Amino acid sequence: MSDQSKMREQMKSGAGFIAALDQSGGSTPKALSLYGVEPSDYSGDEEMFRAMHDMRARIILADDFTSDKVIGAILFERTMNDTINGTPVADLLWNQRGVVPFLKIDKGLEEQGDGVQMLKPMPGLEALLAEAKSKGIFGTKERSVIHEANAQGIAAIVAQQFEVARTVVAAGLVPILEPEVNIHSDSKAEAEEILEAEIAKHLNTLDDGVDVMLKLTLPSKPGLYDGLAAHPRVLRVVALSGGYSTDVASEKLAQNSSMIASFSRALTEGLNVGMTDAEFNAALGGNIDKIYQASV
Repeated sequence: MSDQSKMREQMKSGAGFIAALDQSGGSTPKALSLYGVEPSDYSGDEEMFRAMHDMRARIILADDFTSDKVIGAILFERTMNDTINGTPVADLLWNQRGVVPFLKIDKGLEEQGDGVQMLKPMPGLEALLAEAKSKGIFGTKERSVIHEANAQGIAAIVAQQFEVARTVVAAGLVPILEPEVNIHSDSKAEAEEILEAEIAKHLNTLDDGVDVMLKLTLPSKPGLYDGLAAHPRVLRVVALSGGYSTDVASEKLAQNSSMIASFSRALTEGLNVGMTDAEFNAALGGNIDKIYQASV
């Protein structure tokens, strides 16, 4: 069986969750601050990204960060192009940890309109996808955000997600579509109902053999996305924590048996740069176990 086939099988039926290690420029300072690395500890973007890479490397090399519980990991472009102990990150993830590598490909969000934030243009996408494929990346992720139950806005966001997905599929990769619903939205439940129907409509237009994944906010109505998870074009539906604490996100995930986790903040909660390796591994291992248990 080829690596691609093994990765696909792991994504389709593997027990565990997908780690989101893809904080980009805008969210990096906050993620570092939560880890105990303040802006005064680094000078300029290069040092900031180096500190972030060191944190990610520490997570990936931790005892519990293996395919026993972590079946995939989403990387930032800089991380894909970097190494850990001299080994390209995607290679290390798959060949040493058994974890399927994904790449975040979006360039951030447009200003809000019609209650949503669309994806910004992605110039050079085809070249990036070709590079990702050559480096052993299995799939991609692109995030846009829904703030209100605006049918027109939600229809536009889903159409854009599927348009990008078709480009990704054409490059031989598996896209994770991520139309996030803001957990603080006053019309969250209604927005999710509209979103579910729009996604189902677009899934029915995909050709046989086209695999996609969905990354969605934990729904207000448990089980809302069960039908999407059962769709023949969907490999897996994963849940984003969206700002919920690890405990709350895990509790909500346990109510949605067809979803597994793809958490970022919940994964790194309580980790600190000053911890010894034993303390770090214990804290991360606790988070991994909690998210794993909710996912299975």
